[in-house]
Amino acid sequence: MTHTVLVLNGPNLNLLGNRDMGVYGTATLADVEKLCADEAEAVGLKVELFQSNHEGELIDRIHDAFADGHAVVANLGAYTHTSVAIMDALAVLTTPVVEVHISNIHAREDFRHHSYVSVVADAVIVGAGIHGYALALRHVAHLLAQR
Repeated sequence: MTHTVLVLNGPNLNLLGNRDMGVYGTATLADVEKLCADEAEAVGLKVELFQSNHEGELIDRIHDAFADGHAVVANLGAYTHTSVAIMDALAVLTTPVVEVHISNIHAREDFRHHSYVSVVADAVIVGAGIHGYALALRHVAHLLAQR
C-alpha cells in the first residue's frame, strides 16, 4: 500500500526565490515541489502539494488529510507561531506530522522560537534549507514503516 503525504506550505512560501533570499535561499516553491515529488517517489510515497496564504484553507486541507488518512509535512510559515487553530487541526491526525522550516527559526527573532505546530508534530526539521522537506519525507516513510 502506498501512503500519501500532504505537503503543506503556508503564507508567503509562494514567494520563495524572490523573498529574503539571505534567509530562505534562491529555490522557488516549484523547486520545493519537485524535490518533494522526487523524494516521495524514492521512498515509496505519494505526495499532494498545497500552498495557501489563508489559514482556513490550510485547516480545510488538514481536515481532508485526516479524512483520507494522509500523513502531513508542514511548513506553515508565520502561522507556526500564531495559530492555535492549525495546531488543533493537526492534533486530530492519527498519521505522522513533520514540521519543516527552511531557516533556523531558533536563530531568528524571539517570536519565532515558539511553535504551536511543534506541540503536535512527531518531528521538527529546521535550518536545513529546502533539503529539510526531503528529510521530512524520509522520516514520514520511516514512521509509517514502523506501524
